[in-house]
Amino acid sequence: MIFSQVARAAACLLTLLFVVGLGAAQQTAPGQKPETVMPSVTTVPLEAQPSNHFNAEVATNAYLAQIPASARAKSDAYFEGGYWLVLWDFLYGVVLYLILLKFRISAGMRNLAERITRARPLQDFVYWVEFLVVSTILAFPIAVYEGFFREVKYGLATQTFGPWLVDQFKFLAINAFFGGLLVVLLFAIARWLPNTWHIWGSIVTVAFTALIVLIAPVYLITMFNSPKKLEDPKLTQPILRLARANGIPARDVYEIDASKQTTRMSANVSGFGKTMRITLNDNLINRGSQEEIESVMGHEMGHYVLNHIYKSFMFISIVTVVFFTLLKWTIDWSLRRWGTVWQVRAVTDPAVIPIVFLFATFFFFILTPIQNTETRTTEYEADMYGLNASRQPDGFAQAAIHLGEYRKMSPGPIEEFLFYDHPSGRSRIYAAMRWKAENLKLFTAPNPQPAGAEPAKP
Repeated sequence: MIFSQVARAAACLLTLLFVVGLGAAQQTAPGQKPETVMPSVTTVPLEAQPSNHFNAEVATNAYLAQIPASARAKSDAYFEGGYWLVLWDFLYGVVLYLILLKFRISAGMRNLAERITRARPLQDFVYWVEFLVVSTILAFPIAVYEGFFREVKYGLATQTFGPWLVDQFKFLAINAFFGGLLVVLLFAIARWLPNTWHIWGSIVTVAFTALIVLIAPVYLITMFNSPKKLEDPKLTQPILRLARANGIPARDVYEIDASKQTTRMSANVSGFGKTMRITLNDNLINRGSQEEIESVMGHEMGHYVLNHIYKSFMFISIVTVVFFTLLKWTIDWSLRRWGTVWQVRAVTDPAVIPIVFLFATFFFFILTPIQNTETRTTEYEADMYGLNASRQPDGFAQAAIHLGEYRKMSPGPIEEFLFYDHPSGRSRIYAAMRWKAENLKLFTAPNPQPAGAEPAKP
């Protein structure tokens, strides 16, 4: 009874938000450039040009001075608003999963799955689909605000509500299929190995994650965008020369049509082995200077050469093992205390899934600074590698300013530690200008020899 009432109320809410979203999308004109955008930096400030008096701090301030105050205020407001969203997402998730448990909605979904089929693996899969649909609908208000309305408000979205909603249904379908497979495997392990399921479960989860990372660039991304080989030799030749010079066996560079969804500029290295790809999005290609693109590509190649994909995967593996170890204790304790009230029978009962997600909500909320620090460290290493590889410090500074459209440029040290998964814009520009100061001879033309003069003897 409660389950059907929640479903009907959620369906009405979804319909209402869909209608409101269509109207809002028409009024706000996603993708239209607001007046408060970061400048398209094409010239090097006077203070950042090579000279005998070059100073990295002064050059950094000169670059930052090119940002209009209105643009900086807008990017600061967007990023600082994200701090609160971390908290609201945490609280929203806690309340959502407690509702599913306290009102026995989870038990009701389990009972429905048992009526549909007697096969335990299929019951697990059916429950997962029910859980995913119900939790997605209940979380839809905050999801539509974060993913659509807020992006439109700050000029970062290019989609109207309809296409955005279609992408969300695609995400839902992918999560239903792949998540369902993982759930079936994990519950099978829990039934076969009741005392050590957390050990084997963490191993299976790590392997499953590796599989998703492997197939995502080729099979999953194409459900949302259309990657294609970049054919412009003005862009590809410098990038491929840079790749060969750094021992990267790259034959092609890919472009992805991210502009159909966002104005954000980005590039990435994704996949493992033969599915590894270096990809630029079309916003970077269309808005970035040649120097900027080369510096970004140097950064991305740094991820590859420094084995960041594998190191990050090792970090994820360690986190997964710790998570499953603590999860076993949490589930055992929760079932002893509330199992009867919530009508959750055992760890092998799919109705236990909200407990898993409730614990995950706490675990990853607490882990946020640690995860951010791990990512920020690898990004800084890639920054340094990219500067040495591309030798484009001014292009790197331009890229940092463009990324400042949705990242606060000058945070405090504690702020950066807690909330930044990349170095701040100021930190990145200063690192580039410091590198330039220490390599000024690369940017200073040698004094020409007078006509007829003999070369200096050693």
